[in-house]
Amino acid sequence: MVADPAVELRARFLRGFPAIALVIFLSAVDQTIVATALADIATDMGGIERVSWILIAYLVAATCAAPVFGQLGDFFGRRRLLFVALAIFFVGCAGCAMAPNLPSLVIARVVQGFGGGALLTLTQALIGEIVPPRERGKFQAWIAGAYGFASAFGPVAGGFITQAFGWRWVFWFLLPLPLVCAYIARRLPDIVPDHAGRRWRFDWLGLALFVLTMAAALVALDRARRFDAAYLPLILGLVAMALFAGVTLLRVERRHPEPLLPLPLFAEASIWRLLMLSILVVAAQVGLISFLPLWLQVVRGYDPASAGLVLLAISIGSSFGAFFSGKMVARTGHAMLWPSIGLPVAALIWSLLAVYAAAMPLWLMLTLLGVATFGSGTSYPVVQTTVQAAAGQGRLGIAAAGVAFSRNFGAALGAAVAAAAIFGAMALFTPALTEGFAALVADAGALRADTVTPLRAALAEPFRGLFIIAAVLVGAASIMAWRVPLRRY
Repeated sequence: MVADPAVELRARFLRGFPAIALVIFLSAVDQTIVATALADIATDMGGIERVSWILIAYLVAATCAAPVFGQLGDFFGRRRLLFVALAIFFVGCAGCAMAPNLPSLVIARVVQGFGGGALLTLTQALIGEIVPPRERGKFQAWIAGAYGFASAFGPVAGGFITQAFGWRWVFWFLLPLPLVCAYIARRLPDIVPDHAGRRWRFDWLGLALFVLTMAAALVALDRARRFDAAYLPLILGLVAMALFAGVTLLRVERRHPEPLLPLPLFAEASIWRLLMLSILVVAAQVGLISFLPLWLQVVRGYDPASAGLVLLAISIGSSFGAFFSGKMVARTGHAMLWPSIGLPVAALIWSLLAVYAAAMPLWLMLTLLGVATFGSGTSYPVVQTTVQAAAGQGRLGIAAAGVAFSRNFGAALGAAVAAAAIFGAMALFTPALTEGFAALVADAGALRADTVTPLRAALAEPFRGLFIIAAVLVGAASIMAWRVPLRRY
């Protein structure tokens, strides 16, 4: 009796799905669960303006990890590297829970982010190993469901844990998960690549230049948001360093036999436009997730637990959008149709929220958030499956690393740009708002009742930039979606 190929494919996927889904849950929940604890971390450790580096440090490290583990996985096997990534994440998580001050917490987040970025890269490539291109949309919907559940669970759990036990328990809560993931991941097949006498030569110089480029650019952005002339020499020096390192990186990568960044792959029209689309959409989404809890607490007056519940609209909307487009790609073969429709709708809604969100009824705001993120979510499985289809079976690891890199870079960029827009607007237009913002975050109850309402109204203006940036980024992503040559497969 001949086995049904569809049934066999489904069975093969479901054998590995529990391990892959739990790993994706772990890496995804970390970003959203920490976002709702930012205000309490700032109150405990001080430096409300510097607290954004708790998110940015994680995302920069995750961005750097993506190409590294993409290359390592292609050579040494992804199952083996998965255990290494889980160990790194565990160490970073423990360091965050025990951090005595803000600098040590940021360092621990770097370690944790390196492990988290590796986990996302490896799991996406593992899916590509067992599922053919067109069917990946169908199974990516399962993955989107796991990611969406993590995104929905994170804000609620983070708000509840922070309010009930304190922000450190957010990291203590995460600590057992890498151990559970490692236990379940033992059932994944250990596929060792055939090296065929090929000697592995890692691109250490490329990695150093890449880290230098990213770090210099993001620190320059962080300094620039203060609009202080005293920082101008430092900012110009960092920008020059980032440009020099970036240009040198491109030259090194063209010559290295095993480049960290596969430039020929990124030069293909469908691939680079999809990666740019991914950067833009994720930047908008993460910028909102990172600072919307603060906006809800500071401008609308919600407590952390309630702010986490409000973020459910974003998580549910994006996961349903991803699930819908993944199913439709598998059914019709049309890939780019869905984000070409969904992204312009999302950009329009973010524009409306930029104008009316501060005074909008909560039910209407939740509805618009859900619809906007549904539109953005339609791009998530499409990017992954279309990039892998364009790259071909022989470049699955590099393609998965490229997508993971784009998402992590977009996340780091989104958090940095959102922070620059919010705190930069405070510093540029109303410097006194920064002090009022810090006081409101620390203890709104300690302020006089007649000062809280006007302070919240004044803070609504700099936070308006959060929605404006989302509208611009998603609008630019819409243009990319319309211009991708590979539209169906």
